[in-house]
Amino acid sequence: MNKIIFITGASSGFGKACAEKFAEAGYNLIINARRTERLEALKKQLEARHKVKVQILAFDVRDRKSVFESVQSLPESWKSIDLLVNNAGLALGRDYFDEAVLDDWDTMIDTNLKGLLYVSRAVLPAMIARGSGHIINIGSTAGKEVYEKGNTYCATKFAVAAISQAMRIDLLRHQIKVTAIHPGAAETEFSMIRFKGDADKAASVYEGFKPLLAEDVANVVFYCAGLPEHVCINELVLTSTHQANSFYLFKR
Repeated sequence: MNKIIFITGASSGFGKACAEKFAEAGYNLIINARRTERLEALKKQLEARHKVKVQILAFDVRDRKSVFESVQSLPESWKSIDLLVNNAGLALGRDYFDEAVLDDWDTMIDTNLKGLLYVSRAVLPAMIARGSGHIINIGSTAGKEVYEKGNTYCATKFAVAAISQAMRIDLLRHQIKVTAIHPGAAETEFSMIRFKGDADKAASVYEGFKPLLAEDVANVVFYCAGLPEHVCINELVLTSTHQANSFYLFKR
């Protein structure tokens, strides 16, 4: 029987790349995002190309009621999720702390932090009943070093790292793997969202060096998920060759 992977934020970026990578390997997929039309297009593409089964769960991870109701609505055969990839997340604005937009703070905390918590709790009962499963949380190098104007975004990603460690410890008795993956600069829709549609600002982030691509991160997620049952990567940081950490970039 094909394994089942549940990916949040699957309509673009890392999430979409993960969906394509795991579908190619024969996984059946549950794909989540807010944009139903993108999910429907991705479902059609993956089912046609890879002959796998795809379930759509269109909800906002910030909405606790929708998260739990959506997961409970899955057919019984789809509730035995082998792998959860908590990918949904975003940065909004890059402002000094005293100039930041408070709504941006709320959106980042609710999505990056509370959304990850809600989805994990909704999926875990079936993993616990089975005594196996794997949760991969997508963090960031912003969860390793705080940089200027990163304030609340960095705080949410530090929290992802801490929650991942706590989950690993607390779920040990259930033999459920937990992995935190922290990518550096990657060229996706991330910067367009952060700078609220300002294409010039978004493009300037990646000028002068080769960043990670969404496919690079998907390959690392796939590697972590494919290790033997007795092996768990607890935490992994990846950057492009041109980036050492949140501060140091080599630009030509």
